[in-house]
Amino acid sequence: MAVDGGRTRGGEEVRLLTKDGLAAAAIDLDREPEVMGGIPKSAGRSGASHPMTVNETVIALIRPKPDLDLVAGEPAEAVAAAQAAVDAPKGIGSTTSYATEVALPVKGTWKNPAIGSARADVVVIAPDDNVPLLLIEVDNCTEEAALIAAKFDKYARFFQRKDKDTDGIEKPMWRTRWSAPAWEGYERVHPPVLLVFHQVGKRSAKSQMERVADLTRHHWQGRWHREGGFHSYDGCIPIVATTLELLREHGPAGPAFWRFGRKKRQPLLDAIGNPRREAALARSRQAAREEEQRRAEWEAAEREALRPVCAECGRKFTDDRLEAVDFRNWQNPESHPHLCEDCQSRAVVVEQQAEADERDRQEQEQEQEQEAERAAQKAGGWLSRFRT
Repeated sequence: MAVDGGRTRGGEEVRLLTKDGLAAAAIDLDREPEVMGGIPKSAGRSGASHPMTVNETVIALIRPKPDLDLVAGEPAEAVAAAQAAVDAPKGIGSTTSYATEVALPVKGTWKNPAIGSARADVVVIAPDDNVPLLLIEVDNCTEEAALIAAKFDKYARFFQRKDKDTDGIEKPMWRTRWSAPAWEGYERVHPPVLLVFHQVGKRSAKSQMERVADLTRHHWQGRWHREGGFHSYDGCIPIVATTLELLREHGPAGPAFWRFGRKKRQPLLDAIGNPRREAALARSRQAAREEEQRRAEWEAAEREALRPVCAECGRKFTDDRLEAVDFRNWQNPESHPHLCEDCQSRAVVVEQQAEADERDRQEQEQEQEQEAERAAQKAGGWLSRFRT
């Protein structure tokens, strides 16, 4: 499950996991085999310097917290260093958030990428830390800047590749494998790529960054949005660079990252994001909410001005009363649509009493008529007997 990977320059032995080893590690880590990555190439011939730098990059991003109980009784310097690590800002994700040697096929499939496909040194998936997807390239300052820049042509081809997802909808191929926030408006920004330079080779890390930035300008350069006061990076690749030394010193939360095109180093989340655009959109959303509130208040004032009043007491109709007397409410038409609820109730009582009084009067009249008729019939009988 593992093969000899040579030794580092410091003399440490390196073992490389084979496909079977990666599959076994996937079980222990509770991960899918396809996210375990692959075997680093030429590790033994290069003294394993590149995979070791990849490991150091992952550790510097995670910033694992030591167990203070395990350093109890150790020299004061060790305890102080452990305490400083515990007190430092947290890192990004855990070991399960990282995969190495991940193929990014420009053609072919995920398992069988075509020749010429990109291969990320590290892929980070840590949505709980606001990093839904981050790709990392590591360089020991041994590779030519032009070769590093050429990798971004492959990245661009991969990001632009589309495929049908399980729902039958065509989308960027990378979105069929990894989750990411939906694109907002016309901003179809590709996943960010982090370049980590380690000063091992003879090339200057600073000059490497500047040279790669110049050669990849067409991939990362945004367009200035004058009205909003921010750059739009539609169709661009956010490229961020740092050194392993800065990453170790500051961690992801510190000012260790230079976004190509910007003047100052920033924390990672600011560097891979677009804070000015987010602030402009927040202002726009706030202005829209305020405008909606003003419109609602104006409409409410208009409704109040047109709100009918009770013909009896002069009070304004409530919203429930307005709905009740709506002429479209044919199922339960109101008997007194010009009155409020209270006045309608009193009017109904008065009308019911008047109807009851009218019924009583009619009954009395009927009884009187019947009494007169009986009296007439009785008088007629007496008159007949008198004549006889």
